[in-house]
Amino acid sequence: MTNTLIESGATTDCAPSTCARSSVLADAARRGVPVIDVVVPVYNEQAVLSGSVHRLHRYLADTLPFPFRITIADNASTDATPDIAARLADEFDCVRVACLEQKGRGRALNAVWSSSDAPVLAYMDVDLSTDLAALAPLVAPLISGHSDLAIGTRLARTSRVVRGPKREVISRCYNMILKTTMSAKFSDAQCGFKAIRADVAQRLLPLITDTGWFFDTELLVLAERSGLRIHEVPVDWVDDPDSRVDIVATASADLKGIARMRKDFALGRIPVDAVAAQLGNNRVAPSRGIAHQLALFGAIGVASTLAYLAIFSTLTATVGSQAANFLALLITAIANTAANRRFTFGIRGQAGRARHHGEGLLVFGIALAITSGSLASVHSLVNPTPHWLELGVLVTANLAATVLRFVLLRTWVFHPSR
Repeated sequence: MTNTLIESGATTDCAPSTCARSSVLADAARRGVPVIDVVVPVYNEQAVLSGSVHRLHRYLADTLPFPFRITIADNASTDATPDIAARLADEFDCVRVACLEQKGRGRALNAVWSSSDAPVLAYMDVDLSTDLAALAPLVAPLISGHSDLAIGTRLARTSRVVRGPKREVISRCYNMILKTTMSAKFSDAQCGFKAIRADVAQRLLPLITDTGWFFDTELLVLAERSGLRIHEVPVDWVDDPDSRVDIVATASADLKGIARMRKDFALGRIPVDAVAAQLGNNRVAPSRGIAHQLALFGAIGVASTLAYLAIFSTLTATVGSQAANFLALLITAIANTAANRRFTFGIRGQAGRARHHGEGLLVFGIALAITSGSLASVHSLVNPTPHWLELGVLVTANLAATVLRFVLLRTWVFHPSR
């Protein structure tokens, strides 16, 4: 794929220069680049392109107290869109055009964001369905360093949305599917109104494979699984009645994308933990699917069980079977929780460590009740109880307790929403 960028003059003419108080503003001023690059992906939009860019430019120039750039990303349009875009670049110093030879909104955003020199990157749909008043709240937390990404949401209680019931139902169902299948915490994946810090984009974009509408979802899931902070801004949104988006084809592609990501996470193909480490995040939401988590949990469980049996056998003769069971479980439970925290669920750093071990001990209490109850039962049924029978009962009880431990650790102790 070949991309052609048509640069037109200095971007700093579009907004007054201000004294930068944050590292983002200071960095942009030092390098002489715009603070924000707003990308507008287009395909055959000759009817609305000029009016939308004029409106967007007027708003940015009147509102933002720092330099900006507008990039028109043309997705191989076959109408007069490229000519109109070129004229807009000639008219405004802060407008440039990126010409792509292939279609795809995701492809366009990936290409432009990857090559942009602005510290904050954004995009919006060319129809400007989202009220531009939400742009400043969108980029403010990125400039201040509070957040890594920011998205507009049409599903917040304070959002004002005008669209047909069909699109409303589809949007809500899609986001519900994401919450169910991907444990997503963001509320609106497909709203065409997003921004991201450039340093974060440089880490995430190489991991994104989708070139179409699923690009947004893939970006947000990767960001969330990398432990990044996503800021949501309620927006006012009016549906474009002339939208040419094929809802059925888009929904089908989105579902295929979800299935692909679930498979890649399960097989450990997506290194979000490495991205988190590069960005300095200690807390990483589980990047591994349940199959991979089960494999790691099982390996740790086998090691814990062997350690438990060794400790139990060593202590039984001196302190008795019940006390030996308690001490063996306590020692291995602490080690097991620490190992699963680090390897199975990918959590590093001190944040939450005390709570994790405290809740791990509660889970240990449940396991103790299962194993001690099993031991007491076999003692009441077989007296005296052979040592081999004690071990057999305890191994079986530990298997049941292990399954319960995994469920509680995954859905409670180390759940990403906590």
